[in-house]
Amino acid sequence: MKILVCISNVPDTTTKITFTDNNTQFNTAGVQYILNPYDEIALARAIELCEGGKGTVTVVNVGESSTEPTIRKALAIGADDAVRINAAPRDAWFVASQIAAYAKEQNFDLILTGRESIDYNGAQVAAMVAEILDVPSVSIIKKLDLDGTSATLEREIEGGKEVISIDGAFVASCAEGVAEPKIPNMRGIMSARTKPLVVVEAQAVPELSKIVSYETPAPRGAVKQIPADQPEQLIALLHSEAKVI
Repeated sequence: MKILVCISNVPDTTTKITFTDNNTQFNTAGVQYILNPYDEIALARAIELCEGGKGTVTVVNVGESSTEPTIRKALAIGADDAVRINAAPRDAWFVASQIAAYAKEQNFDLILTGRESIDYNGAQVAAMVAEILDVPSVSIIKKLDLDGTSATLEREIEGGKEVISIDGAFVASCAEGVAEPKIPNMRGIMSARTKPLVVVEAQAVPELSKIVSYETPAPRGAVKQIPADQPEQLIALLHSEAKVI
């Protein structure tokens, strides 16, 4: 069993976000980067599935050399080896194309991602990778079990859950519940230094989209308190200011 886990290098959620060059570039100065939390869930389940010599786990990241500390953390958690595709991840299509090009040559049995990255929240890469590779894709799964080459997956739907069976290779994006993220121990941290981390050059991919500018959300307005015995004043404000009625 060969499992590929796609990981992202994302800003910590406590980071104050700012932009430069007339709001056209993300300001990376002083930003603390972490392993995308949803990808940690996918990685934890991949490691569980391969425990006891049942397979190997490879992590892949599309990023420049600055992402290597995050990749080493994934190795410390328990991945067997890692690949960094040497390019800035300009959009989901670009990232998916790079991952698919690498995976196509490696014959992975299973490809896992997090449900989304916490910086752009696009939730697009998993489905795009599957489409390029022409394999099934299951989004936002809550459970994953394997029996030989057959997989059983569960995901939430309106009013209940959906159980899916797949034979053969597939791509799935993982949400909370699939596994508990693992904390690297000292042995894992030490072994991560010697585990293979291969750098491959990116494939040429047409630029289909471009970020023109960024903007931060408008600041929250002041809160107006209405006396409980004056509901007509609340109704008037909902009508004239909030314009919701």
